[in-house]
Amino acid sequence: MLFNSLYFIFVFFPIVTFGYFMLPWKWRWFWLLAASCLFYMFFVPKYILILAVTILIDYVAGRVMESCRPERRRMFLVMSIVSNLGMLFFFKYFNFFSENLHQAAEALGWNMPIPYLSIILPIGLSFHTFQSLSYVIEVYRGRQKAERHLGIFALYVMFYPQLVAGPIERPQNLLPQFHERHDFDYAKFVSGLQLVMWGLFKKTVVADRAAVFVNQIYGNLSAYHGSHYLLATVLFAFQIYGDFSGYSDIARGLARTMGFELMRNFRAPYLAASISEFWQRWHISLSSWFRDYVYISLGGNRVSQSRNYFNLFVTFLLSGLWHGANWTYVIWGSLNGLYLIAQKYLGERFRVRVAHVWAVAVNFVLVCLTWVFFRAASLSDAMRVLSSIAREGLDWAALRPYVLSNSMHLTLVAVFIGLLCFCDWLAFGGGAVRFKPMRPLIWRPALTVLALTAVLIFGRFANTQFIYFQF
Repeated sequence: MLFNSLYFIFVFFPIVTFGYFMLPWKWRWFWLLAASCLFYMFFVPKYILILAVTILIDYVAGRVMESCRPERRRMFLVMSIVSNLGMLFFFKYFNFFSENLHQAAEALGWNMPIPYLSIILPIGLSFHTFQSLSYVIEVYRGRQKAERHLGIFALYVMFYPQLVAGPIERPQNLLPQFHERHDFDYAKFVSGLQLVMWGLFKKTVVADRAAVFVNQIYGNLSAYHGSHYLLATVLFAFQIYGDFSGYSDIARGLARTMGFELMRNFRAPYLAASISEFWQRWHISLSSWFRDYVYISLGGNRVSQSRNYFNLFVTFLLSGLWHGANWTYVIWGSLNGLYLIAQKYLGERFRVRVAHVWAVAVNFVLVCLTWVFFRAASLSDAMRVLSSIAREGLDWAALRPYVLSNSMHLTLVAVFIGLLCFCDWLAFGGGAVRFKPMRPLIWRPALTVLALTAVLIFGRFANTQFIYFQF
């Protein structure tokens, strides 16, 4: 079931939300858990068994770790990590590693029969695996008490607004909220609907309209050249931002209508003036997860300079691999790691003052270069795009016929992207990471009305999946 489907908007969401407030408080957790199971089973019903196994393993691991001797706690932590990552590896990476091992064996002249399995990746597996792991790690570190109520813990893993694509919540934020009574709050309900509407605007009006041109060009590279690739790459930057931040806004809005608060996952990332700032603004729940559980565990910046660079690179390489079983994602993550290493190295040796607007522009160009690998179907396609852009640049004479033949739709996309950027500036404009709330408050209802109008008139409701569903 998709957030941007009419069935969800007019049937599932109203029934679940209305039922939540009508039921006695002691049964609300069960209602939400049942609704979340139903929501997930709309995709591939049998895969809910995978979630059930993960939930049982981590629930037992948390309870046992809290009560057992310190020397045995690590054993149960390892058991949980191995079972979670083992399941993730099997469904997401087995065929990727099998294929690469087979190619390596062929190159060496070895006869190595390696199976290829016809398996479908369970939707959102990476997200709920990491959310469940964060609980186990926090219990192991003594920062979170083990959840005694199996149903509440299952709801923590399966809460339908953020089950499929995050944000990846920490137990300290979400678990206590399931034990609290949430009475109907008109202000929160309206605020939640405003977030949902803004998320639908990002998805159906910005992302899905930009996707038409991105898919057309990236899906048939031989029919286009450098200038078209450049246009498609810039549009993809806003497509993926509108798509993923739109999902996050909808998830936060849906949760807020029932009184729950999920973490903010995006803070106007394209206003960042450096790569490090970009990662403080983009997919915050995942970047903070890797920071806390991988980067800091490797030593963070409390080590030698060379080791710190190694920690950064490994963290972002793993982040790239988390996104998908393809070398394009590995290169994408590695590039971001190299960007951060270069920024840190140069920043420690040179003190160059650059106008903020130029820093933002240069950073956007660097980010777009990495998006080529994220969007391309293969490494060869990515290199073809980059080499064509470098060789041909922006050739208006070559691009003009394409722009003129799609002038109306491209103009709409440009206007909506401009509106999105303007709203980001209103909400988060200012210094590097000093985020300021949107003022004056009159902008919020005005922009909500504008977003609603745009969704109704220009929204594309074609049941298109969110990009991050595949991860």
